[in-house]
Amino acid sequence: MATKKLRKKQKLRNNEYYNTQKTYDILYEKSKENSSFKKLYEIITSEENILLAYRNIKRNKGSKTKGTNKTTIIDIGDKEPNKVVSYVRNRLANFKPMSVRRVEIPKDNGKTRPLGIPTMEDRLIQQCIKQVLEPIFEAKFYKHSYGFRPNRSTHHAVARMLALTNRHNFQYVVDIDIKGFFDNVNHGKL
Repeated sequence: MATKKLRKKQKLRNNEYYNTQKTYDILYEKSKENSSFKKLYEIITSEENILLAYRNIKRNKGSKTKGTNKTTIIDIGDKEPNKVVSYVRNRLANFKPMSVRRVEIPKDNGKTRPLGIPTMEDRLIQQCIKQVLEPIFEAKFYKHSYGFRPNRSTHHAVARMLALTNRHNFQYVVDIDIKGFFDNVNHGKL
């Protein structure tokens, strides 16, 4: 748990280092007010946002996992920062994702689940977009939704469940797992 807190503090420090936190806070507040957003592309392709995306990916333990083109974050980091920024801007001008490497991950029940590993260059672009869209969507999400959200975990969900159980004397918990959801959902609609 201490490691997660350190990562959270490090991410905030990175945001402040690249002077992006104020921008993300403004996006969050505008989203709370149901404002329309214009010029998000400018924020996504800003030098600060791109360099922050690189730094956030570099700190991730999967940053050395190779995609189909065999590059890692180290290969991208060999370039000067202005070349990384230029590369991302050029790719985003007419973006077409590269192929994804498919890996089967073993599950506890002996089966496997498929995992798609994008190229590091595509992960960098995805991170640039995520950093800008995340505060906008976070402002809209239900506060007691815990799946795949920043600063939330299964521990928070269990704590909420226990609090409700104790407060209202609830007797049942419904747990739903949709088998192969992400493999079967219509990704065009998603």
